[in-house]
Amino acid sequence: MNCPVERATDVIGDQWSFLILREFFLEGPQRFGDLSARLSVSPNTLSARLKKLEQGGVLTREIYSHHPLRARYVLTEKGQALLPVMSALRVWGEAHTPKSQKA
Repeated sequence: MNCPVERATDVIGDQWSFLILREFFLEGPQRFGDLSARLSVSPNTLSARLKKLEQGGVLTREIYSHHPLRARYVLTEKGQALLPVMSALRVWGEAHTPKSQKA
């Protein structure tokens, strides 16, 4: 994989990953349950995407309580570097995709 686009999309190249990342840029550190509720994503899908983003160095899992065990996910420096990408996607989406007719 010598292509940087291919390497990048290997880490963050699916819709759920982008939507998960959006939540971090909007809300900051996230707990699994909060992400699940806001995104209406299945627990298995969310877990798989979080693990992939963590393995790619985009997120890190921080334990904030040991009894009971509780963790939150936080953008790493590598993840924070995606801000211009996420901003560009938002600008492009606003300019080139129709708004939903849902109320």
